[in-house]
Amino acid sequence: MAYFVTGATGFIGRHLVAELVDHRDGDIHVLVREQSFERFERLRHQCGGTDRLKPVIGELCEPQLGVDDDWVATHRGDIDHVFHLAALYDMTAPAERNDELNIGGTRAALGLAEAVDAGLFHQVSSIAVAGDFRGRFDESMFAEGQGLPSAYHRTKYESERIVREEAGVPWRVYRPAIVVGSSETGAMDKVDGPYYFFPLLKRMRDSLPQWTPLVGMDLGNTNIVPVDYVARAMDHLAHKPGLDGRAFHLVNPEPQPTVDVVNTLARAAKAPRFALQVDRRVTGLVPSSLVQSALQSAPARFLLRQSVGRLGIPAEVVAHTSLPTTFEDQATEHELSGSGIACPDLETYASVLWGYWEQHLDADVLSDPRLKAALQGRCVVITGASSGIGKATALRVAALGGIPVLVARNLDKLEETRLEIEMLGGRTYVYSCDLSDMAAIDELTKRLVEEHDTIDVIVNNAGRSIRRSLHLSYDRFHDFERTMTLNYFGAIRLVMGLATKLGEDGGGHIVNISSIGVQTNPPRFSAYVASKAALDAWSRVVSSELIGDGITFTTIHMPLVKTPMIAPTKIYDAFPTITPAQAADLVLTAVRDRPHELNTPLGTAGEVGHALAPKLAFRILHQAYKVFPDSSAAKGASADDTATSEQVLLAKVLKGVHW
Repeated sequence: MAYFVTGATGFIGRHLVAELVDHRDGDIHVLVREQSFERFERLRHQCGGTDRLKPVIGELCEPQLGVDDDWVATHRGDIDHVFHLAALYDMTAPAERNDELNIGGTRAALGLAEAVDAGLFHQVSSIAVAGDFRGRFDESMFAEGQGLPSAYHRTKYESERIVREEAGVPWRVYRPAIVVGSSETGAMDKVDGPYYFFPLLKRMRDSLPQWTPLVGMDLGNTNIVPVDYVARAMDHLAHKPGLDGRAFHLVNPEPQPTVDVVNTLARAAKAPRFALQVDRRVTGLVPSSLVQSALQSAPARFLLRQSVGRLGIPAEVVAHTSLPTTFEDQATEHELSGSGIACPDLETYASVLWGYWEQHLDADVLSDPRLKAALQGRCVVITGASSGIGKATALRVAALGGIPVLVARNLDKLEETRLEIEMLGGRTYVYSCDLSDMAAIDELTKRLVEEHDTIDVIVNNAGRSIRRSLHLSYDRFHDFERTMTLNYFGAIRLVMGLATKLGEDGGGHIVNISSIGVQTNPPRFSAYVASKAALDAWSRVVSSELIGDGITFTTIHMPLVKTPMIAPTKIYDAFPTITPAQAADLVLTAVRDRPHELNTPLGTAGEVGHALAPKLAFRILHQAYKVFPDSSAAKGASADDTATSEQVLLAKVLKGVHW
């Protein structure tokens, strides 16, 4: 088969093209604007460099998409499927722009499909065609007398009408709900839809305890689907025979209460949740049409801009936070049955969405001018960069204009991180090295000195954590040796090998990822805490020696972070942790401000308590020792550990401490 795709480099388009490359045969012709050829090359790179992707120069709003007449003549009768995805998905865009791209683009795409005598035209529409229709709206429904409250609703409706009434080739229509990032990776192009509320969730997380109960209004229902489901369903439905002239709802089959969606995302963000809601029977006393009209009035828009608008939430989005329509998808589910394709529940991938936004789309971090000044063009060596804190830090550094140098054992994972950075327009280098092998570190530092003009920052992040009581360690002295080798000897060997390079341009900075455990002395972490304490002590001593060379140190006593390193201890699944992106923010703060230490209030309290009343501190810690037994992993067993209510309570009170 042969395909022609508009909007292939867009959000849904990239995922659909990847599905076609993976599951279908034949050439895939992609409409490309001449000035956007770089985006096409990125798409081809994402699809493994396949030569099946063929660029076709054109313009969305030109007749027949502005495609050259010779190309049309050459491919007449050869194109089996035309997928039209190019459109404007923006509630805040002006009406003229919506008309030009959504209506004009559909006419142009149909014109090309007819000119090449395409076998089938696939229109990506939207549930927005239902407008303000109240009640159940199934796939057979279209013109039901519904109002169209915005330019976006109107142009999506008109585009679908054009296909239904004017198409000169067979057609199929797909109506996705509100599309969010991939349920597998969280990948998303831009802040849109529910993402506008993410900064507010972040502010609540950073300013209020997670257990704070919030009171909110019942805002009705919404409907959210991940982009990978949309792409897979479209690919399947497009190739199933006998479905021409039909529309398909790519929606969540169950209505999603808006407050439940917010709470699910708040849980992923570790932010407070709405515990009490003003009942819908109360909020429903005012007709939703009247509420919508009021929210879209000039005075309301002004008030919204001066309130939630200051948080980055457009007034136009607030007016459409809930849907009056319930979208039925029985016909779609029937055609997808047996394919294994189904819309996943938001709860299963909300944390993935949040993690991607926090890492890639959080404008607060990426707009900090002092961070940009501290990192622009700077070479930053990051150990343990294949996952967790190291990977999150590398992505942040690259996004802010720095050049991360990634070091870890697993070369394949490093290459994945390199590809991710390069796809986002950054520059990076990767080096595979076992940082518990002193000879390998010497070889690494030699290469780094030779291959880089400057090295400005070292982030000692690679580490090994072992949670095991001394009673279970009498015959495991190697635990202490291995932990000390990687966490202490490996770190200082790297610094010593690069110290002269750090000092060449008048100085550099070293960030050591230590642990809150050094301050609080939690039981069962004697091997881990001792190795981190050794690195702390070494850094304090050599700081006074190297400060004359302009080399400075920051020690971060990091609280518990949700990384692969803590995965073997299953009770941590129920504990409050910070995300790798939050940890990366601490690393960037260390690079920007260069303090001697970065501590949490609880860590500082632990140090003070130990200094003032060590015996009392040991007795309290002994009680924790009894509350948190050795894990199955520490005992060499395979049973899963489930956190008790007593353990969860203590972990929440002493948030961030490793137990």
